[in-house]
Amino acid sequence: MADGPKKKKKKCPTGSPAWMNTYGDMVTLLLTFFVMLYTTSTPDDSKMNLILAAFSGLGMYTGGQTLQEGKLAELGNMIMSLPSTNRGRALDEARRKAISQFEPEIKSQKVRVQQDERGLIITLASDAFFKPASAEVQIEESRETLQKLSALLRSMPGRKFRIEGHTDSTPTDPTGPWPTNWELSTDRATNVLHYLVDFGVTENQFQVAGFADTVPLASETTEEGKAYNRRVDIIILSDGHL
Repeated sequence: MADGPKKKKKKCPTGSPAWMNTYGDMVTLLLTFFVMLYTTSTPDDSKMNLILAAFSGLGMYTGGQTLQEGKLAELGNMIMSLPSTNRGRALDEARRKAISQFEPEIKSQKVRVQQDERGLIITLASDAFFKPASAEVQIEESRETLQKLSALLRSMPGRKFRIEGHTDSTPTDPTGPWPTNWELSTDRATNVLHYLVDFGVTENQFQVAGFADTVPLASETTEEGKAYNRRVDIIILSDGHL
């Protein structure tokens, strides 16, 4: 008995479906966009325009290079107009400079560099910069550090700085030049100000405050904790804390 005509087997299409190419492009563009959004550096207008222009071909949003209509265009305008991004970039750069310039002092725990919502904080350990229970700066030991600090501050014209004096809870001599820790903390901050101005920083960029022992960083139950609390903070203020 003769066999009938053989049926040809259907060949399965090779490769991924065509829609996967478009989907892959969209995912890549979204990833690029959010990396740019969350990075610490701020993209300039031309870079942001290129990113937005790349999205214009997706079909979901309008606006593209015009930055005039559509949800994506509004988002692009909002990102580029955020002042916080510029603040963050300037403070991040100042932080990198401070860590580099004060590397020896940081290793010896004379200086600490940190950042919070107020801005960039450069902390001078009081025991390394002042005589015990005194507001007199030991200038021969601290001149180089204060000169480096003044150079950093001079590189930020127009920025506001605040110098905060802090003590531990040990009472001062009530008959001496600093009857309470309020006077001691304020005079320490003021004396640091005078040296920074002498080294070239513009005086009207500063604010000065004394907090006595009201803002401790560590427990006062140990000598180490008390030493940690005795400090002068120089804060490079963010615009929201002027």
